[in-house]
Amino acid sequence: MTVKRRFLKKVLLVLSVLLCVPRCLSGTGTARSALMVVEGSEPDGEAQVSDDEDPEDLEVFQPTDQWQELRPGQAVPAGSHVRLDLQTGKREAKLQDSPGEEEEGGRQGTVNTESQTFTAQELKKALKHFKEAAVVPTDEEKEALSAQFRPLDELKRDMEVLGMMMETDFQIMSRLLQQFNSSAASLEERVSALRELEYLVHQVDNAQDFITIGGLQLVIGTLNSSEAVLQEHAALVLGSALSSNPVVQVESVEGGALQKLLLLLATEQPLPVKKKALFAMASLLRHFPFAQQRFLKLGGLQVLEALFLSSGGASLRVRAVTLLYDMIVEKELILQHGLDPVPDASHEARLRQYSQVSLLPQLAERGWCGLVPELLASPEHDVREKALRALLAMMPPCRELYRGDRALAGALSLLQEQYQGLAESERGFGDEDGYFGELLGLVESMLGKLR
Repeated sequence: MTVKRRFLKKVLLVLSVLLCVPRCLSGTGTARSALMVVEGSEPDGEAQVSDDEDPEDLEVFQPTDQWQELRPGQAVPAGSHVRLDLQTGKREAKLQDSPGEEEEGGRQGTVNTESQTFTAQELKKALKHFKEAAVVPTDEEKEALSAQFRPLDELKRDMEVLGMMMETDFQIMSRLLQQFNSSAASLEERVSALRELEYLVHQVDNAQDFITIGGLQLVIGTLNSSEAVLQEHAALVLGSALSSNPVVQVESVEGGALQKLLLLLATEQPLPVKKKALFAMASLLRHFPFAQQRFLKLGGLQVLEALFLSSGGASLRVRAVTLLYDMIVEKELILQHGLDPVPDASHEARLRQYSQVSLLPQLAERGWCGLVPELLASPEHDVREKALRALLAMMPPCRELYRGDRALAGALSLLQEQYQGLAESERGFGDEDGYFGELLGLVESMLGKLR
């Protein structure tokens, strides 16, 4: 019998240890297990099992003046101070501090201000009767509530008005064209309309819509206006619409824009008008070989030559040479490498059109081989750069003339000496590939081709 009692005692001890381990590992060393082993005081020394605690009591957290960890499912009594430990991710609670006491470690918590602790059953019962106990507002309360908000129909009308006020770009352009065409519009109002249109037609879709509403033809016609300021802004609008927009380029050539721009450049006009006309001309010719052919047939090189030789147009000379250089390089690139990554059905047609643009022979014939070197005398490095690049591009038809031009050789030698010193200064500051080093490379490349 003694062996049986010892065996029973060992079993009960093992059970108590197994039940105590999870609670000990949870970090609440002061918590007690509901299952206890009690040493009996009876003579036979048998152990007794007591389950004298109510399980419902274990769900309520017992706060003290020290922080203790909250286990999942525990209810917090009213007035407790609760916080979340950001380092461990655990919730902790204790009794509320006195008003003058500061939070330990600077961490902030929340206070449970509920006046009562509810069990799960009580909450279920309250939710069950929630709809039945709902308070229905009276008519007076409904009217007071409605007075605080605007009627739905009124809001809908306001939204429709706002929708009408939000104009699309298409609507804005239509309105601006009406303003420009109005007989009652002043010169300032017409100029203002052109300025706003120039801003809008930068977008490809807007520029194509501009054709649909008749704006492109109206702007082309304005190039013949007797008002220089209208000519200037019309050319600016046209150039902005033409930039990288093949649809507008085709419509402009068909609408006679090329002839009107050449006329502005060939006749006596204010400098701002010629600048904007040359800008529109460049936008029309770039990446459009058909327009380049028409340009040459209509005497475009002669117009640019007269522009280059005119007095007081230094900026126009540089722009004219830059346009010719771009046309030369553009043709070389597409014939040698191709501009289309994936050639389509129109690729062969474009190659054929570019092959028919005989720009270099006509440049040599018109005397441009002797005109471009004049820009090397400019004190501005940017002008010299554009001149050097144009000279290199025109080298095939102009090589023999360049080799016999002592003035050109002397100018290149002076530039080489100057840019050697400037490039050396750049390298001294750690700039191995500086701007002056690039200019020096252009000069030396030019000298190398003349030897």
